[in-house]
Amino acid sequence: MTASFVDLVDLASERLGAAVVSANDEFFAPKENLIKAAAPVWREGEYTDRGKWMDGWETRRRREPGHDWCLVRLGAPGILRGADVDTSFFTGNYPEACALDACDLPGLPAPDELARASWRELLPHTPLDGDSHNLIAVEGGLAATHVRLRIFPDGGVARLRLYGDVVADWARLRVRGDVDLAAAAHGGLVVACSDMFYGSRHNLIMPGDATHMGDGWETKRRRGPGHDWTIIRLGAAGSIRRVEVDTRHFKGNAPGACSLEGSTGPSDDQSWRTLLARTPLLPHARHVFEDELRGIGDATHVRFNIFPDGGVGRLRLFGRPK
Repeated sequence: MTASFVDLVDLASERLGAAVVSANDEFFAPKENLIKAAAPVWREGEYTDRGKWMDGWETRRRREPGHDWCLVRLGAPGILRGADVDTSFFTGNYPEACALDACDLPGLPAPDELARASWRELLPHTPLDGDSHNLIAVEGGLAATHVRLRIFPDGGVARLRLYGDVVADWARLRVRGDVDLAAAAHGGLVVACSDMFYGSRHNLIMPGDATHMGDGWETKRRRGPGHDWTIIRLGAAGSIRRVEVDTRHFKGNAPGACSLEGSTGPSDDQSWRTLLARTPLLPHARHVFEDELRGIGDATHVRFNIFPDGGVGRLRLFGRPK
C-alpha cells in the first residue's frame, strides 16, 4: 500500500526551487542527482574514471568512524510528513540506514552558516533496503527550510523525496495584492482528480511554465459520457479575480473547453458555485480570463473541469487572500 503522504507536495522538488547545497563526499556520483525530477535509470556497462556510473548520490567506502551527509534547501518552507529514500539500482552499495534533521533559516544561508545552525532530528537512525523505495513517515512538527540527510555509514541514494505541507508567509504575500492562490509554492495542493494517465495532477500548480506535455496534467482519451476534473485546495482562502489556463505544448490533445467552480469546502456538491462558465479553449495557447469571471466571494477550493478530456500545462488562480 502506498503511503498517504506521497500525495503531498515534494518539498525537495527541483521544480519547486529546491537545491542540494552541500555534501561531505560525492566521490562516485554527484549530490545534485538526489532531487532530479526524473526517475533514476540504470546504464548497463557504463563506467566513469572513478567507477560505475550511477544515477544518484554516492560516496566512497568509508574507512574511518562516522557517517556521510548531504544538505538540501527546500523549494518552499514546510512541515515534513514523509520521505522516500529511493535506493533504486543501489544493490551492494546502498547505506544500511539513514536519518533526517531539519533547520529553519531564512534567505539563502551559505554552507558554513548551515554547519553552525541548530538542527533538530526529524527521523532517527532507520534501516534501509537496497534497490527500493523506502517510504518513511516523519513527524515534522515545525516548519523547516533545510533538511540534512545522514547515511550510515556510506553508500548511494538515487533520489530523495521529502513530502509535506508548504507553510507560506501570507503576512508578506497579502501586501503584494493579487497573488496566485493555487500555487504549490503558496501552499496550494491538487487534492483529487478524475484521471492522470499521462501527466500528474500536481504539475498544474508547479512554478514556471510547462516545458513539454509530460510537465502538465493530461488524462486518457474519454470514450464515454462525462468530463475530467481536478479539485485544488487553495493556499489561502480568497476571492479569485484572474484565471490563466495554459495549454501550451498540447497541440492535438488540449481540452475543447473548461469551467471553474469555487467552494468553501470540497465535500458537499451543493456548495460549488460557478466562477467561470464553460468556455472554449485553444490548443497550444495561454488563456487569460478576467472579465468572464463571476463574483462568488471567498473560496477555499476550486474545481477545474475540462471537456471532455485532454491536457493542461498550468493553472493560475490570481486573487486577493482573505
